[in-house]
Amino acid sequence: MTLVELMIGIVIAGILMMVGVNSYSTWTQNQQTRVAAESMLNGMQVARVEAVKRNATARFVLCGLPSASWEILAASATAPQPATSTACGASSSATAGEERVQERSGQEGSRNASVVVTPAGSTTVTFNGLGRVTNNFDGSTPFTQVDISNPKGDRSLRVTVSVAGSLRMCDPSPNLQAGDPRKC
Repeated sequence: MTLVELMIGIVIAGILMMVGVNSYSTWTQNQQTRVAAESMLNGMQVARVEAVKRNATARFVLCGLPSASWEILAASATAPQPATSTACGASSSATAGEERVQERSGQEGSRNASVVVTPAGSTTVTFNGLGRVTNNFDGSTPFTQVDISNPKGDRSLRVTVSVAGSLRMCDPSPNLQAGDPRKC
C-alpha cells in the first residue's frame, strides 16, 4: 500500500464520518423526543392505575413547561404534606392529603424536549376512581393533548387523553398516510 492510497482511504473515511455525525446528532435529538413522550404516556398510565387502585383521584401534573418534567399526585387520607419535589421544585402543586407517587425531571434523557399542552395553559389531568378524566381540583380544564418536539430534531410526537381516560401516543406528521397506525 502506498502513501497515496492510504491518504485516499483516510479522506474517504473522514467524509463518511462527517456525514454520519450529522445523522447521529439528529437521531439522538429525536430519541430525546421519544423518551419524553413515552415517559409522559407511562406516567399518565400510572396515574390512571393509581386512581383505580385507590378508588380515589390521582393527578398527572406537568411542571416547569416547556420542560418535560412531571409528577403524579394521588389522594391519600393519611398522607402528610409531601416533601419538596426533586423534579418540579417550587412549581409542585402537591397539597396536604396527597401522596407523590412518582416524578420525573425533564433533564432525565430529554433535556432538549419541548412540551406544548392543549388547551393552552392547562398543566393537569385528573383521573377518578373509575380511571376516567374528571375536573381538576382548582377548576382548570384538564389537558387533552400534549405535543412534544425538539428544536434540534426533526420529529414530533403527541400524547392524547380522552374523556374516558384512554391514552395514546401518535405522530402528528402530515407526511404519514391516512391508514398508518402511527398517524394522529
